[in-house]
Amino acid sequence: MTKHKANELLKQIGLQIFLLTITAIVLFPILWMVSIAIDPRNIDKPLELVLIPDGATLRAFKQVLTEPYTQLCANPAEPETCMTFLKLLGNSLMVALGTSLFSVVLGASAAYAFSRFKFIGRETGLLGFIALLMLPATATIAPLYVLLNQIKFGGEPLRSTLVGLAVAYTSGSLPFAIWNLKGYFDTVPKELEEAALIDGATVTGAFIRVILPLAVPALAVTVLLGFMSGWTEFVMAWLFLESPEKFTLAMALRSMQGQFTTPWSTFFALALVMSVPPVLLFFALQRYIVSGLTVGGVKG
Repeated sequence: MTKHKANELLKQIGLQIFLLTITAIVLFPILWMVSIAIDPRNIDKPLELVLIPDGATLRAFKQVLTEPYTQLCANPAEPETCMTFLKLLGNSLMVALGTSLFSVVLGASAAYAFSRFKFIGRETGLLGFIALLMLPATATIAPLYVLLNQIKFGGEPLRSTLVGLAVAYTSGSLPFAIWNLKGYFDTVPKELEEAALIDGATVTGAFIRVILPLAVPALAVTVLLGFMSGWTEFVMAWLFLESPEKFTLAMALRSMQGQFTTPWSTFFALALVMSVPPVLLFFALQRYIVSGLTVGGVKG
């Protein structure tokens, strides 16, 4: 083996060791969560880390998936009014998917207008979105509460519904979605739209049939971030929602934290279960996220 090949081999070995170290650091908290979730002691305060504790069991996972959440009941005296995992999952999916849908539809249409059209207030509007991104999320809670409380939806304030909660989350994710999609639309050659217009397409038709298919990677990012925003947030949900029947999984996870004690095994079991849908969504969108912008758009 030559000296050059030996140096290359050493570099590759060093790189692999470095990558494995980074992977271990990233996976360590997850392994700790799994260890606590399968710990049968269900201790208040984990003091030591044992990857495979004595008597490891999946009882905590069974509990969060099958047993009612007694801390989330419309009437504590009636167990049948307590929330179950499936009900909480349905509410969370409705809010998260609604946030994704609103973010994509509103964000894509607004971003296209800011990217292609010149109108009064265009620069001011873009700067306003940046200002919104700089604000902490808690700064918008009070105005959102007042505005959504004035709108009626199904005979009750929009604020106290899952649709209203999705709208509130969208208001937070929309500024980034607009800026992200605008930057993407700016890189799409205008000649593609002009060719579509020459062929008889309308501006709306060119946007839907030409621009959106080319912007799938950016739309995938918007969908993923919108979903995660609606899936994990609980502060605004606690303030807006009133009926336990509309509570989400994030709220159920937060409700497990007691003032003095916390059932850590069930807490981390639910946290691990909650991480599954975002991970599945990421893998479903991965090929779009890593794909090129205009692959095949100008081929031939």
